[in-house]
Amino acid sequence: MKLSDLKPAPGATHRVKRVGRGPGSGRGGTSGRGHKGQLARSGTNHRPWFEGGQMPIQRRVPKRGFTNIFRLEYQPVNVGQLARMPEGSEVTAETLYANGLIRKRNRPVKLLGDGEVARALAVRVDACSAKARELIEKAGGTVEVAV
Repeated sequence: MKLSDLKPAPGATHRVKRVGRGPGSGRGGTSGRGHKGQLARSGTNHRPWFEGGQMPIQRRVPKRGFTNIFRLEYQPVNVGQLARMPEGSEVTAETLYANGLIRKRNRPVKLLGDGEVARALAVRVDACSAKARELIEKAGGTVEVAV
């Protein structure tokens, strides 16, 4: 096979739409733009959300509630996910990030109590649920919450 043998898959290409080439072409006269109006003019440029002067949807829809700009958004980690950590290791945001359990280093981490833990771990996180603390301490580990 040579470069000259390559061609697009069947149905991948379309014929060029030749507009304004007389009435026999099916697209003569107005060239598929309809009659008059903003979109029939040449050089028209309108924003995709512009609705022709009609009250825009972002103003028609009622607004409710508010967004708390001081909200702390934790990255959840379940106790069951700590099974991939070696026995007696120290679990911090850095080690969780290195093991792919959290996506961002600079966001706070909260430990949740879903799953089982069978090894003693020293866990240092930003927040921890009561059940997660109980499970880790039952397994012989420690939990330190950095507040």
